[in-house]
Amino acid sequence: MQGAITRVCMVVVAAILNPLLFPNENTTIPEQDDDLLARMKEHQNKLESEQKRLEQEISQTETALIVDRDSYGWYFWSALCLVIFFTIEVCRQEMNPDEISDPVEDEDGDSSAGYLSAKTVALDKVVLNNFCKTRFHPFIHESGRVREFIEGFADDLLEALRSVCDREADLEVEDFVGIGSMFESWRVSKPPTCDLIVPFSPPQPFRFQFQLWCDPAPDIPLDLQGCGKIKLIKPGGNGADCLCGTTNLGDDMLCLLHNRNECEKLDEHGLVEFLCAKNTMYLSKDQIMRWFQISVTKAWGQISHKYDFELAFWNLDLPGALKIKFRSGKTVVLNVTPAVQFEDTDAYLISHFPSDTSNSSDIHWQLSLTVYERNLLKYLAKRLPTNSCHIHCLQIVSFLHKKQTALTGRCAFSNYHIKTALLHLLLSKRLAMWQPQSLGHRLRDLLSFLQQSLEEKRLYHVIVGNSRIPNEILVPEIICSAEPINLFRPLVLQRHVYAKMEEHFQEMVRNTSVLLQEYTPHFSNGHVRHEFSSTDHT
Repeated sequence: MQGAITRVCMVVVAAILNPLLFPNENTTIPEQDDDLLARMKEHQNKLESEQKRLEQEISQTETALIVDRDSYGWYFWSALCLVIFFTIEVCRQEMNPDEISDPVEDEDGDSSAGYLSAKTVALDKVVLNNFCKTRFHPFIHESGRVREFIEGFADDLLEALRSVCDREADLEVEDFVGIGSMFESWRVSKPPTCDLIVPFSPPQPFRFQFQLWCDPAPDIPLDLQGCGKIKLIKPGGNGADCLCGTTNLGDDMLCLLHNRNECEKLDEHGLVEFLCAKNTMYLSKDQIMRWFQISVTKAWGQISHKYDFELAFWNLDLPGALKIKFRSGKTVVLNVTPAVQFEDTDAYLISHFPSDTSNSSDIHWQLSLTVYERNLLKYLAKRLPTNSCHIHCLQIVSFLHKKQTALTGRCAFSNYHIKTALLHLLLSKRLAMWQPQSLGHRLRDLLSFLQQSLEEKRLYHVIVGNSRIPNEILVPEIICSAEPINLFRPLVLQRHVYAKMEEHFQEMVRNTSVLLQEYTPHFSNGHVRHEFSSTDHT
């Protein structure tokens, strides 16, 4: 019995000393040393034969061990040997110097050498305060005047647009909705940029039917989360509307709801062919963009004599990317985007999302919840400490992103990602932590949050499926109960986009202190020096 235990212990010790029985990933054997391999193979065969012989001997004594009152001792010694064996093996692997010296790589195989944590960014409190005071405070009064001007001009332009449209056979344009940094009071740069959503609806008796990605039986691809399709429903299309659109009434009969001209238009399907994608009943983004650009051009022709400035499209890839240029040389950028209001809510399906380059489908419209985001920002601002630092955090990171873009070029990273990260932090941290004197700490938190989100390729939409949204924001139930949307999901497959985005952000973190110092005027005898560098007005 004791001899058998001794032999088992010898086999265990031999197994520990022989790495071929327990190879690890870092073990390499020179292929050229055939002699050594042969000797090691012979040694392995001897150990295997010894193990078989021991197994036979143990099986022969198994019956005697069962009736033996001390048989439990055998199991105890066997278990103890196994524990010792595994302990030694684990320690041997952990102390392998080859594994310790390997460079750290992420899941995509990219080395993390040169990585700089946002938590270690050097931020001077005086520099931050002076930077915000001189860079952002002058925009407060100017932004108010710009908003007032844009609101008046947009009303005039949309009224002219309605006049050039056919009221009986064209889309009906509704009042605009202001969104973005200008209407959320966190503008960061020149020239002023205003973003407007212009809802439109089909002429009577047509109507829209919506199919969202979060419907019980969605017809939306997984890579288009946050999108929806808009179906144009004709009268009589579902059997519940007027039958004049599907029935031949003859020359001597009239519909009491619709006149003859309207019925003729319905029979010709002119509106369907004009607004929908080919061979479908789904609204086409390209068709809507073409209609909108033509209508805006005609509308400006109606009212241009009233204004002493020039209006032109600065990007024809977007439906309403306009630039106003005054005689003084000053400019205002006006982005007008056609949209469809989702039922009776403040959610809109918009034709083009400037920060979304992954949606190339002509019939899938991006759901915009920016109105709810604006309301959430206002709701939280009322409960934050006086002169809280959250807006300055958003402005500083947006400013750094703009300057880094000027240095290294554009990438998929956008101000919308920054605002989303800030809203997540506002919902997760105690509101008392956003005191004005905590600007440096919260700025590092925001940069760290974005850095971690990029590393994990995960940044969730702040409204969709977020249980932390207060009930006062009145988010529709279908949006509240939906699965959260990962805004960074396209990065999982688009590795080149992710690499450029990560490089952009890492450079931005490295340059943070330098950029803040460079664009902060120096103080002399308590007065601010206003002589900015030549790049200040970019």
